[in-house]
Amino acid sequence: MDRVLAEEQARREHVVVYLSGAHAYGFPSPDSDLDLKAIHVASTADLLGLEPPTMTFDRAEVIDGVEIDYTSNELAHALTGILAGNGNFIERVLGRMVPLASPLLDELRPIVRRSLSRRAHKHYRGFAQNQVRELAKQPTAKKLLYVLRTTLTGIHLLETGELEPDLSRVMDAYGIADAAALIEQKRAGERVALDVTMRDAWTPRVDALLRRLDEARETSPLPESPPNEEEIRAWLVGVRRSRLL
Repeated sequence: MDRVLAEEQARREHVVVYLSGAHAYGFPSPDSDLDLKAIHVASTADLLGLEPPTMTFDRAEVIDGVEIDYTSNELAHALTGILAGNGNFIERVLGRMVPLASPLLDELRPIVRRSLSRRAHKHYRGFAQNQVRELAKQPTAKKLLYVLRTTLTGIHLLETGELEPDLSRVMDAYGIADAAALIEQKRAGERVALDVTMRDAWTPRVDALLRRLDEARETSPLPESPPNEEEIRAWLVGVRRSRLL
């Protein structure tokens, strides 16, 4: 991972590189990928030029037997996603698994916290529903854990206003402490099949969590939409101006 970080940092200015996936969600396996999700700042001169710069960069390779997937999105795209409630970008800024960051991240975090809104429900609900469909096609401990992680991250964010992507940190509080057995099962490998009895036992509990996610949207202390869009716009303009010369 260090080599990839050094090489990509030499190519662009990162605001943050976030280690996402199972490592951030509290259930990594020895064979888990390293899923690096980044936000970078494009050169202001490039943005003002005739040809727009590349806004998204992707890289995937296996190093020492570990698959590393890297994706970086330009700052404006990430901020637009954050205002829309996109949890992928919110987690990059507010998540704790950060192997690389610039001072801009310290500026951005409180701004993003002030922007949190009920719009996040759409992201987490849609993501969870997609994962439920994937679970039905191929029942594994990993796929069930992803469903639980997504629903609980969304519920916790909407009910408390705090982001917590790590399932192991919130599962006790939401009545699914026994998900620890799933975590242990997944540690045996990414593709370990889920026992049919266990799958059937979890189905109504997943349904209940999805209902709670919907209810959390209606009762959330978060505003309907971000109250500080102008603050975010002004901050971005300041970043652009500081990199013009």
